[in-house]
Amino acid sequence: MRDLMRRIDSIADKEGARRVVRVEVWLGALSHMSEPHFRDHFGQAAAGTRAEGAEIAVTLSTDLHHPDAQAIRLEGVEVES
Repeated sequence: MRDLMRRIDSIADKEGARRVVRVEVWLGALSHMSEPHFRDHFGQAAAGTRAEGAEIAVTLSTDLHHPDAQAIRLEGVEVES
């Protein structure tokens, strides 16, 4: 989660963002993260950051053979300047 938050913060910096309003992630089938579990951890990690309160869009893969089946991928970040 720390790496994900660093990447979100880096994008927000590059965009000159005041806050992050939406984060889109893809959870691999073998990432060991359910959507509720991810939301809980994201909420804790985002507390006190520009991403606090951001809308979270999660796509959960069921493909066990996908090359990124163990990954959590950041698919998109929407910011407010």
